Amino acid sequence: MARADLAPLPHPWARPLGLLLVVLLGAWLGLLAAGDVRTPVGPVDTTMTLRPSLTGGTKINVSPLGALELDSHTAPVRLDVDIDQLDPERSAALVNHPERISGLQEEITRDVESGTLALALRSGCAVLAGATALGLAVYRSPRRALAAGGLALALLTASGGAAYATWNPKSVLEPKFSGLLSSAPSVVGDARSIVTEFDVYQQELARLVTNVTKLYDAASTLPAYQPSPSTYRVLHVSDIHLNPASWRIIGSLVEQYDIDAIIDSGDTMDHGSSAENVFLDPIPDLGAPYIWVRGNHDSAATQAYLSRLKNVHVLDNGSAVTVAGGLRVAGTGDPQFTPDRSVAAQGDPAERLAGARLAASLRGQKAAGTPADIAVAHNPVAAAQTDGEVPLALAGHTHSRKTEILPRGTRLMVEGSTGGGGLRAVEGEGEPEKIRASLLYLDRDTRRLQAWDEITLGGLGLTTAEVSRHLPETNRPGATPAPTPSAPSR
Repeated sequence: MARADLAPLPHPWARPLGLLLVVLLGAWLGLLAAGDVRTPVGPVDTTMTLRPSLTGGTKINVSPLGALELDSHTAPVRLDVDIDQLDPERSAALVNHPERISGLQEEITRDVESGTLALALRSGCAVLAGATALGLAVYRSPRRALAAGGLALALLTASGGAAYATWNPKSVLEPKFSGLLSSAPSVVGDARSIVTEFDVYQQELARLVTNVTKLYDAASTLPAYQPSPSTYRVLHVSDIHLNPASWRIIGSLVEQYDIDAIIDSGDTMDHGSSAENVFLDPIPDLGAPYIWVRGNHDSAATQAYLSRLKNVHVLDNGSAVTVAGGLRVAGTGDPQFTPDRSVAAQGDPAERLAGARLAASLRGQKAAGTPADIAVAHNPVAAAQTDGEVPLALAGHTHSRKTEILPRGTRLMVEGSTGGGGLRAVEGEGEPEKIRASLLYLDRDTRRLQAWDEITLGGLGLTTAEVSRHLPETNRPGATPAPTPSAPSR
């Protein structure tokens, strides 16, 4: 038998897999080396870059303030936009003459379109050159090298086609901000211009560039946040569990966002002992009305202590309060106090019964002409019983964030732990929980939810944050209004 007959045959997939690896690596190296363009967008100079990605989207780096992420498209490439510097004359003219913003919309759109076209051409050349050069180095064959370059260009073209087909200009309405918490209100902006029939992409992109321009023009001193007079701004917190850092965080958010009211859905304490009550003393100085319902870690002594504090409204058994000149909130405390081991926990049946009583109170208030806008309970099981009686129900307890539309139209929003799981999480093994809170924007006329920001803090707490803007489906441009929640027939 000849020696050649003993040589193992190559795997049938080895050659195409090798070529694909050369194509991908060469294209990536080409993008790294030359796949970016510098282009002005309005009054700012930017660098646009394409990067390989599993999820796509757009990332706008606003150094040193942080970054905005937009779910702009679904494709294996991500658009990175680095804001490098301002044109001093144009930025000063924009800040000093706000009336010029209307013309800025079309200008920015043209700049973005021109920049992306230039980026597409440059990126095509970059991946072609990168894959061809690597193919030549690996295969030592001009024909195979050109095949690698052509395949890389075809893959980039297909990725661009996928990005174009899935392009979502309204993604600028729901940005995710990561960076300095103090920068978030000014970069993300208020929710006042969400409902509009005009071109969303142009307007919101112009607003974003304008906000960033003002921040840079102020030489890193943030401008005053100007909240919309047409919205209530409600801060939802929950499950603080004796973490003293929570008061500093809440106070900071109240100041930065000019909060109208704070709603705490319970478990502010850990053991509910009277010795813990001094922990509650900072609440009157937070700067906004504090609405509270009892959690399963909050005792009757805790509730009595809070009810005596200034600017605190304790809700229980369906009682309600009107704050901020018209926003009406009703709530009930948790029926169980689990730290008391002498009483057996009754579980979900007790929660459903408490929720049913809250729902009955809501119906009575509606019949009396004083309907509630928001219902609050600690446990989501109890809060879900208010479905159909209010547009919005808030809860906590689970230490995980969730929002859903219940069968009869009520939106149930469950907040994570604003105390990061409390001091117990720090004492245990592993990483402590992230600190979570939500900012709710409600229309002052209809008192319906217009948008909400999910605020997540980790690491340095007050210093770094993620702020994600969300819109109800019925509040997106062109959508039909939300139906009024309806109670079940009887």
